[in-house]
Amino acid sequence: MSTRRLRSEDYNDYSSTDVTPEGSPPDGMNGFAHPESYQRFGETNGTTWYQTLIHLLKGNIGTGLLGLPLAVKNAGILLGPLSLLVMGVVAVHCMGILVKCAHHFCNRFQKQFLDYGGAVMYGLEATPSACLRTHAIWGRRVVGLFLIITQLGFCCVYFVFLADNVVSAANGTTNDCSSNRTVVMTPTMDSRLYMLSILPFVVLLTFIQNLKVLSIFSMLANVAMLVSLVVIYQYIVRDIPDPRNLPLAAAWKTYPLFFGTAIFAFEGIGVVLPLENKMKNPRQFPVILYVGMTIVTILYISLSVLGYLRFGTDIQASITLNLPNCWLYQAVKLLFSFGIFFTYAVQFYVPAEIIIPPLVARVSERWGWLVNLLLRVALVCVTCVLAILIPRLDLVISLVGSISSSALALIFPPLLEIATYYSEGMHPLVIAKDITISLFGFVGFVVGTYEALVELVAPAATVVNATTVLVQ
Repeated sequence: MSTRRLRSEDYNDYSSTDVTPEGSPPDGMNGFAHPESYQRFGETNGTTWYQTLIHLLKGNIGTGLLGLPLAVKNAGILLGPLSLLVMGVVAVHCMGILVKCAHHFCNRFQKQFLDYGGAVMYGLEATPSACLRTHAIWGRRVVGLFLIITQLGFCCVYFVFLADNVVSAANGTTNDCSSNRTVVMTPTMDSRLYMLSILPFVVLLTFIQNLKVLSIFSMLANVAMLVSLVVIYQYIVRDIPDPRNLPLAAAWKTYPLFFGTAIFAFEGIGVVLPLENKMKNPRQFPVILYVGMTIVTILYISLSVLGYLRFGTDIQASITLNLPNCWLYQAVKLLFSFGIFFTYAVQFYVPAEIIIPPLVARVSERWGWLVNLLLRVALVCVTCVLAILIPRLDLVISLVGSISSSALALIFPPLLEIATYYSEGMHPLVIAKDITISLFGFVGFVVGTYEALVELVAPAATVVNATTVLVQ
């Protein structure tokens, strides 16, 4: 009998690493010949390496990227990019920890299945470790909760971004692209009404539940966003003013806002394990992860620095809002909005897979499809309502990044590594490294959330409507 892969379809979770050993072991004892022989077998109809790379890039290149120039303003022209590089290295390292611990848990569960299967075959009483099962369930619930908060928070940001950019594009377009300036316009409609107008289309998009189908839309979104980024780059590299007036390090009071936006930008942490789980050949995933995240980090640093150098203190919550009103740059705003629109479905996939299947399982098969669709509609409406309540793009990004992204990207992975390997012996330096990363994430979580909430409740007098700023 062939070895069966430990599949996420057997339970409702974000990872393929958990198995509940109830009843006899699958395929008998021969199904797990040796614990050391465990392999991450892919799904027959899983995604290929380039489809996975597309999803990984799509999951990380979004609104966070466009908000990084403002983040660098909050940190300083020197401290900002250096901090981005460090946070990028740490975030990718933590993604690698997640994958490593997932494989380790699979091996441990497989070994317990082997012991359990042998006991059953010889008529002995045996049960898998209650401690291991308890820790797995506890960890799954906590991480699952933060995954839901994080991914739905991303979706809230997408609503605000789409509304702001559509409003900016709809407020007036000129045919003269030589003046290179954004003209002050009076908004023709409140951005919150735009959020409501795009809600039905987002709902229909989330009805697509197949990752292979979503990869097609991800490809279209990547092409649209790539074209937009090329046009943005060619604009911001021209006529860069003297940077000597920009501070090397900004006031420490604004650094927590940088932290929230920067960690939000690495928004692909929640899709790492689902993407690996859906691959035909999961052994290729580590290479895909490091190649993809290297591309992402280079994009982050280059756009954030050039954007801040180009616009200086006038930089907006999204760099697209600093672009001129001529037809070319208005098209860029719409193209990037098109890409963000389809990114919503990719980010929505994870919380939907955690929340919906257990609830659908409680109803009869006859009504399961209807409950599935109604739950998707409800979740999308929740993200839209939250976006309407907090329509400031920069603060929504910083708040979501500080509250949930810091936990998933920095706090939990190192603690998971300690919990996984401590009993087997860990080098003191590795333990110190993990504790340092978690403490850094926790401090950012507390201070970043506090500063974002303070700014939200009592915004600074200098804050103005992002769509009505004159940029020469």
